[in-house]
Amino acid sequence: MLSYGNSSPQNLSPEQAVPLSQLANDELAKAVVAHPDRYAGLAVLPVGDPQAAVAESNRAVTTLGLRGVLLKGNYQNKFFDEPFFLPIFEAAATLDVPVYFHPSFIPQAVTSHYFESNQWSDVVTGILSSAGYGWHMDVGIQVIRMIASGIFDKLPGLKLISGHWGELVPLFLERLDDELTTYTDLQYPFSTYYRHNVYVTPSGILSAPQLQFMLAEMGADHLMYSIDYPYKQPETSGSFMDIADLTDEQRAQIAFGTATTLFKL
Repeated sequence: MLSYGNSSPQNLSPEQAVPLSQLANDELAKAVVAHPDRYAGLAVLPVGDPQAAVAESNRAVTTLGLRGVLLKGNYQNKFFDEPFFLPIFEAAATLDVPVYFHPSFIPQAVTSHYFESNQWSDVVTGILSSAGYGWHMDVGIQVIRMIASGIFDKLPGLKLISGHWGELVPLFLERLDDELTTYTDLQYPFSTYYRHNVYVTPSGILSAPQLQFMLAEMGADHLMYSIDYPYKQPETSGSFMDIADLTDEQRAQIAFGTATTLFKL
Protein backbone atom coordinates (compact mmCIF):
# COMPACT_ATOMS: atom_id res chain seq x y z
CA MET A 1 0.00 0.00 0.00
CA LEU A 2 1.63 3.27 -1.16
CA SER A 3 1.20 6.60 0.61
CA TYR A 4 3.08 9.84 1.21
CA GLY A 5 3.27 9.67 5.01
CA ASN A 6 4.89 12.78 6.44
CA SER A 7 5.79 14.11 2.99
CA SER A 8 2.09 14.79 2.42
CA PRO A 9 1.02 18.37 1.54
CA GLN A 10 -1.99 17.91 3.83
CA ASN A 11 -1.11 20.64 6.33
CA LEU A 12 -0.27 23.43 3.92
CA SER A 13 -2.77 26.25 3.48
CA PRO A 14 -5.79 25.15 1.41
CA GLU A 15 -4.65 27.36 -1.48
CA GLN A 16 -1.53 25.22 -1.73
CA ALA A 17 -2.82 21.93 -0.36
CA VAL A 18 -5.74 21.52 -2.77
CA PRO A 19 -3.75 21.53 -6.05
CA LEU A 20 -0.78 19.73 -4.52
CA SER A 21 -3.01 16.98 -3.14
CA GLN A 22 -4.55 16.54 -6.56
CA LEU A 23 -1.09 16.34 -8.13
CA ALA A 24 0.15 13.93 -5.48
CA ASN A 25 -2.84 11.63 -5.93
CA ASP A 26 -2.47 11.72 -9.70
CA GLU A 27 1.18 10.68 -9.40
CA LEU A 28 0.35 7.96 -6.89
CA ALA A 29 -2.36 6.58 -9.15
CA LYS A 30 0.13 6.43 -12.04
CA ALA A 31 2.45 4.26 -9.97
CA VAL A 32 -0.44 1.95 -9.07
CA VAL A 33 -1.61 1.70 -12.67
CA ALA A 34 1.92 0.84 -13.77
CA HIS A 35 2.04 -2.09 -11.31
CA PRO A 36 -1.59 -3.02 -10.57
CA ASP A 37 -0.74 -6.51 -9.33
CA ARG A 38 1.72 -5.12 -6.77
CA TYR A 39 0.54 -1.73 -5.50
CA ALA A 40 -2.54 0.09 -4.22
CA GLY A 41 -2.63 3.60 -2.79
CA LEU A 42 -3.97 5.87 -0.05
CA ALA A 43 -4.98 9.38 -1.03
CA VAL A 44 -3.73 12.71 0.32
CA LEU A 45 -6.40 15.23 1.38
CA PRO A 46 -6.30 19.04 1.89
CA VAL A 47 -7.86 18.85 5.35
CA GLY A 48 -7.84 22.62 5.92
CA ASP A 49 -10.75 22.81 3.48
CA PRO A 50 -13.06 19.91 4.36
CA GLN A 51 -15.34 20.41 1.35
CA ALA A 52 -12.35 20.33 -0.98
CA ALA A 53 -11.14 17.26 0.91
CA VAL A 54 -14.49 15.56 0.31
CA ALA A 55 -14.30 16.37 -3.40
CA GLU A 56 -10.76 14.99 -3.57
CA SER A 57 -11.77 11.86 -1.66
CA ASN A 58 -14.49 11.20 -4.21
CA ARG A 59 -12.15 11.82 -7.13
CA ALA A 60 -9.31 9.77 -5.66
CA VAL A 61 -11.48 6.75 -4.95
CA THR A 62 -14.02 6.74 -7.78
CA THR A 63 -11.83 8.13 -10.61
CA LEU A 64 -8.25 7.27 -9.65
CA GLY A 65 -9.03 3.97 -7.94
CA LEU A 66 -7.19 4.68 -4.69
CA ARG A 67 -8.28 2.47 -1.79
CA GLY A 68 -8.50 4.85 1.16
CA VAL A 69 -7.05 8.04 2.61
CA LEU A 70 -4.15 8.81 4.91
CA LEU A 71 -4.20 11.64 7.46
CA LYS A 72 -1.05 12.60 9.32
CA GLY A 73 -0.76 14.06 12.79
CA ASN A 74 -3.19 16.91 13.24
CA TYR A 75 -4.03 20.17 11.49
CA GLN A 76 -3.04 23.46 13.14
CA ASN A 77 -3.03 21.71 16.53
CA LYS A 78 -6.63 20.56 16.00
CA PHE A 79 -7.43 16.87 16.38
CA PHE A 80 -9.65 15.28 13.76
CA ASP A 81 -12.52 14.63 16.14
CA GLU A 82 -13.49 18.32 15.85
CA PRO A 83 -16.81 18.80 14.00
CA PHE A 84 -14.98 20.94 11.42
CA PHE A 85 -13.49 17.74 9.96
CA LEU A 86 -16.64 15.60 10.10
CA PRO A 87 -17.35 15.85 6.33
CA ILE A 88 -14.05 14.09 5.63
CA PHE A 89 -15.11 11.06 7.67
CA GLU A 90 -18.65 11.12 6.33
CA ALA A 91 -17.16 10.87 2.84
CA ALA A 92 -14.92 7.96 3.84
CA ALA A 93 -17.88 6.13 5.36
CA THR A 94 -20.01 6.75 2.28
CA LEU A 95 -17.23 5.59 -0.04
CA ASP A 96 -16.58 2.63 2.30
CA VAL A 97 -12.84 3.23 2.39
CA PRO A 98 -10.62 3.28 5.50
CA VAL A 99 -8.79 6.26 6.97
CA TYR A 100 -5.20 5.62 8.04
CA PHE A 101 -3.96 7.77 10.93
CA HIS A 102 -0.23 8.29 10.41
CA PRO A 103 1.98 9.83 13.12
CA SER A 104 3.56 13.23 12.63
CA PHE A 105 5.53 15.74 14.66
CA ILE A 106 4.00 16.91 17.90
CA PRO A 107 3.71 20.53 19.16
CA GLN A 108 6.89 22.00 20.58
CA ALA A 109 5.20 22.67 23.92
CA VAL A 110 4.52 18.94 24.29
CA THR A 111 8.10 18.10 23.30
CA SER A 112 9.46 20.56 25.84
CA HIS A 113 7.26 19.31 28.67
CA TYR A 114 7.71 15.58 28.21
CA PHE A 115 10.94 14.94 26.33
CA GLU A 116 13.52 17.72 26.83
CA SER A 117 16.18 17.39 29.52
CA ASN A 118 19.65 18.73 30.28
CA GLN A 119 20.64 15.11 30.92
CA TRP A 120 20.67 14.20 27.20
CA SER A 121 21.26 15.75 23.81
CA ASP A 122 18.82 17.45 21.47
CA VAL A 123 19.10 14.37 19.25
CA VAL A 124 17.72 12.17 22.05
CA THR A 125 14.95 14.71 22.64
CA GLY A 126 14.10 14.60 18.94
CA ILE A 127 13.98 10.81 18.91
CA LEU A 128 11.90 10.55 22.08
CA SER A 129 9.41 13.15 20.83
CA SER A 130 9.01 11.54 17.40
CA ALA A 131 9.58 7.97 16.24
CA GLY A 132 10.81 6.79 19.63
CA TYR A 133 7.61 7.52 21.51
CA GLY A 134 6.04 10.97 21.22
CA TRP A 135 4.29 10.84 17.90
CA HIS A 136 2.93 7.36 18.65
CA MET A 137 1.42 8.69 21.87
CA ASP A 138 0.00 11.63 19.92
CA VAL A 139 -1.69 9.67 17.14
CA GLY A 140 -2.94 7.12 19.66
CA ILE A 141 -4.66 9.98 21.46
CA GLN A 142 -6.11 10.93 18.07
CA VAL A 143 -7.89 7.56 17.88
CA ILE A 144 -9.00 7.78 21.52
CA ARG A 145 -10.54 11.18 20.83
CA MET A 146 -12.32 9.92 17.72
CA ILE A 147 -14.02 7.17 19.73
CA ALA A 148 -14.80 9.39 22.72
CA SER A 149 -16.36 12.00 20.41
CA GLY A 150 -19.09 9.52 19.44
CA ILE A 151 -18.23 9.55 15.73
CA PHE A 152 -18.83 5.81 15.44
CA ASP A 153 -22.36 6.19 16.75
CA LYS A 154 -22.91 8.69 13.91
CA LEU A 155 -20.93 6.69 11.36
CA PRO A 156 -20.94 3.02 12.40
CA GLY A 157 -19.40 1.93 9.11
CA LEU A 158 -16.36 4.20 9.38
CA LYS A 159 -13.07 2.29 9.49
CA LEU A 160 -9.75 3.56 10.86
CA ILE A 161 -6.27 2.06 10.56
CA SER A 162 -3.70 2.52 13.32
CA GLY A 163 -0.07 1.50 12.89
CA HIS A 164 2.72 0.54 15.29
CA TRP A 165 0.51 -2.04 17.02
CA GLY A 166 -2.20 0.56 17.64
CA GLU A 167 0.01 3.37 18.93
CA LEU A 168 -0.15 2.21 22.59
CA VAL A 169 -3.96 2.30 22.83
CA PRO A 170 -4.74 -1.47 22.88
CA LEU A 171 -2.79 -1.81 26.13
CA PHE A 172 -5.44 0.32 27.82
CA LEU A 173 -8.73 -0.91 26.34
CA GLU A 174 -9.96 -2.48 29.56
CA ARG A 175 -8.82 0.53 31.57
CA LEU A 176 -10.60 2.91 29.21
CA ASP A 177 -13.77 0.84 29.54
CA ASP A 178 -13.55 0.97 33.32
CA GLU A 179 -12.96 4.71 33.47
CA LEU A 180 -15.15 6.03 30.64
CA THR A 181 -18.26 3.87 30.39
CA THR A 182 -20.17 5.59 33.20
CA TYR A 183 -19.34 9.12 32.08
CA THR A 184 -19.89 9.18 28.31
CA ASP A 185 -22.98 9.09 26.13
CA LEU A 186 -21.50 6.37 23.92
CA GLN A 187 -23.85 3.55 23.01
CA TYR A 188 -21.20 0.89 23.70
CA PRO A 189 -18.04 0.50 25.79
CA PHE A 190 -14.91 2.14 24.37
CA SER A 191 -13.30 -1.20 23.51
CA THR A 192 -16.29 -2.27 21.42
CA TYR A 193 -15.69 0.57 18.97
CA TYR A 194 -11.95 -0.03 18.93
CA ARG A 195 -12.29 -3.73 18.18
CA HIS A 196 -14.99 -3.17 15.56
CA ASN A 197 -13.91 0.02 13.76
CA VAL A 198 -10.11 0.06 14.10
CA TYR A 199 -7.62 -2.10 12.19
CA VAL A 200 -4.05 -2.43 13.41
CA THR A 201 -0.67 -3.01 11.74
CA PRO A 202 2.79 -3.61 13.24
CA SER A 203 4.47 -1.00 11.00
CA GLY A 204 7.80 -2.77 11.16
CA ILE A 205 7.80 -3.46 14.92
CA LEU A 206 8.12 -7.21 14.42
CA SER A 207 7.73 -8.45 17.98
CA ALA A 208 6.30 -11.89 18.73
CA PRO A 209 4.92 -10.90 22.18
CA GLN A 210 3.16 -7.86 20.71
CA LEU A 211 1.70 -9.98 17.92
CA GLN A 212 0.26 -12.43 20.43
CA PHE A 213 -1.12 -9.66 22.60
CA MET A 214 -2.80 -7.97 19.63
CA LEU A 215 -4.16 -11.28 18.40
CA ALA A 216 -5.80 -11.81 21.78
CA GLU A 217 -7.18 -8.25 21.96
CA MET A 218 -8.27 -7.71 18.34
CA GLY A 219 -8.48 -11.02 16.51
CA ALA A 220 -6.74 -11.84 13.25
CA ASP A 221 -9.49 -10.20 11.18
CA HIS A 222 -8.45 -6.76 12.49
CA LEU A 223 -4.70 -7.22 12.05
CA MET A 224 -2.68 -6.54 8.87
CA TYR A 225 0.99 -7.23 8.30
CA SER A 226 3.20 -4.27 7.39
CA ILE A 227 6.85 -3.26 7.66
CA ASP A 228 6.74 0.55 7.28
CA TYR A 229 9.13 0.52 4.33
CA PRO A 230 11.38 2.42 3.69
CA TYR A 231 11.58 3.86 7.21
CA LYS A 232 12.03 0.42 8.79
CA GLN A 233 13.51 -2.61 7.06
CA PRO A 234 13.79 -5.33 9.72
CA GLU A 235 15.94 -8.35 8.96
CA THR A 236 12.92 -10.56 9.65
CA SER A 237 10.61 -8.71 7.23
CA GLY A 238 10.38 -11.72 4.95
CA SER A 239 10.30 -14.39 7.63
CA PHE A 240 8.33 -12.95 10.57
CA MET A 241 4.97 -14.28 9.46
CA ASP A 242 6.45 -17.70 8.64
CA ILE A 243 7.99 -18.18 12.07
CA ALA A 244 5.21 -16.55 14.11
CA ASP A 245 3.17 -18.80 16.40
CA LEU A 246 -0.02 -18.72 14.36
CA THR A 247 -2.44 -21.16 12.85
CA ASP A 248 -2.46 -21.36 9.06
CA GLU A 249 -5.80 -19.54 9.04
CA GLN A 250 -4.49 -16.73 11.29
CA ARG A 251 -1.31 -16.41 9.21
CA ALA A 252 -3.27 -16.06 5.97
CA GLN A 253 -5.71 -13.60 7.53
CA ILE A 254 -2.99 -11.29 8.87
CA ALA A 255 -0.71 -11.64 5.85
CA PHE A 256 -3.31 -10.73 3.25
CA GLY A 257 -6.89 -11.61 4.21
CA THR A 258 -7.70 -8.53 6.29
CA ALA A 259 -6.16 -6.16 3.75
CA THR A 260 -7.93 -7.87 0.86
CA THR A 261 -11.28 -7.32 2.51
CA LEU A 262 -10.63 -3.84 3.95
CA PHE A 263 -9.17 -2.37 0.75
CA LYS A 264 -11.31 -4.45 -1.64
CA LEU A 265 -8.22 -5.77 -3.39
